[in-house]
Amino acid sequence: MVDQPVWEQIGSSFVHHYYQMFDSDRSLLGSIYFDTSCLTWEGQQFQGKNAIVEKLTSLPFTKIAHSITAQDHQPTPDCCIVSMVVGQLKADNDPVMGFHQTFILKNINDSWVCTNDMFRLAIHNFG
Repeated sequence: MVDQPVWEQIGSSFVHHYYQMFDSDRSLLGSIYFDTSCLTWEGQQFQGKNAIVEKLTSLPFTKIAHSITAQDHQPTPDCCIVSMVVGQLKADNDPVMGFHQTFILKNINDSWVCTNDMFRLAIHNFG
């Protein structure tokens, strides 16, 4: 068996940690963002840890569960990690929906934080 590159280990650990917190207590997600982090959620832009956590905690559901189908991680030339996640989510009594999420992770003060986060439901509108 071949060892995973370090960026795969870091990215995979981050993804596991992120969705575990998201599914149990979204208010804890502030610990993974930085003051200059950016979030694009379904086309809406948010900047800064407080604005991001406010958005995520205001989402209109009480219970959510994510199931990760696939994740890919790459190192960037400036020592960051790009992580792309594809999966499904189930919120309250809504039907299961697909989603895509991309993170850029950066090591700041010996801690990996999310500097950029982009989320979209996998809804196809062919109208």
